[in-house]
Amino acid sequence: MIDQPTLDQAEAVLAECRARGWKIATAESCTGGLIGASLTAIAGSSDAVDRGFITYSNAAKTDLLGVDAALIQSVGAVSEPVARAMAQGALERSLADVAVAVTGVAGPGGGSSEKPVGLVWFGLATRTGLHSESMIFPGDRAAVRAATVIHALAMISRSVRL
Repeated sequence: MIDQPTLDQAEAVLAECRARGWKIATAESCTGGLIGASLTAIAGSSDAVDRGFITYSNAAKTDLLGVDAALIQSVGAVSEPVARAMAQGALERSLADVAVAVTGVAGPGGGSSEKPVGLVWFGLATRTGLHSESMIFPGDRAAVRAATVIHALAMISRSVRL
């Protein structure tokens, strides 16, 4: 279930995209489709949401988004270059004007000293540029995933307003 503050934020993102005539694509690993779900939970979202890619496995990142397998092998799936490649791949494989990508370690296991539980890399691609950033979110798996959705929606909102 998506909480009301997240739905409100998603509704605001959709309104901003509609006002600008933009479409959204998502490329999700650690969230498994939650960003897309938050957007499509709102009736009428199809006028602003083009598509979503759930690319939980490395093979899916390569097959669906065109992320170079050698890149994933060299830097790992949870990395800035992969997040950027995921966002760019989603933009190129959609009719969207903005694509957000997330890849992270939601936990409870899988973390390391270099890539701790809670680390999420975000990529955001538009027709005019590419941006990336990382966050380390506290809490359990559900909290990390929920915080990732909120941050991704905020990134989309910022890019639409530029």
